[in-house]
Amino acid sequence: MHLDQLQQVAGYGDRVDRFAIATTPSADVERTIDRINHVAFGFHAYRSRDIAVETSRTFQVVSRFHRAIGVITIVASSVFLLCIMVLKVDERRRDIAALRLMGISRSSVVRSIVIESALVAVLGSVLGVVLGWATSLFVNWHYQALYQTPLQFSMVTAPVVAFAVSLSLLLGIGAGLLASVRLARTPPLELFGR
Repeated sequence: MHLDQLQQVAGYGDRVDRFAIATTPSADVERTIDRINHVAFGFHAYRSRDIAVETSRTFQVVSRFHRAIGVITIVASSVFLLCIMVLKVDERRRDIAALRLMGISRSSVVRSIVIESALVAVLGSVLGVVLGWATSLFVNWHYQALYQTPLQFSMVTAPVVAFAVSLSLLLGIGAGLLASVRLARTPPLELFGR
């Protein structure tokens, strides 16, 4: 609702719930607060930082909730990624056995799988950043039109992108390394099923 609509519904007219007073750096703020509090019944003055702390508690709770959801999502995604990488590498057990029987070292096999998983992580990161940016634009466009406000409801910032890309690379390379080391240690004839 807009302010004038809220005033009509509440029947308040031109009343004010809060107002701010700017003070000079040399002002005695405590004394000013006491004087305002004693002017009339119903007034209560606060420092702006006290109001900011009180009104931001809801946002702190929401922020902690988002952080918890993010951690749970990252852990679940990591387990899922590791399982997918193990299955994908396991599907190539005959190829790995053939490479090992041709004389290619274990380290070369592991290195090639890790490089492949790093490339997949980079491509996934690029697609994720583009999708996140496009989604953020859509969310802002929709809610700015809905609430008729210039506020941004979603932002894709450089630190978030850097964290997401580095985490993607770390998890992708780690999953590829774990999956490839497991197969590289298995004797080649056993990989063929003999």
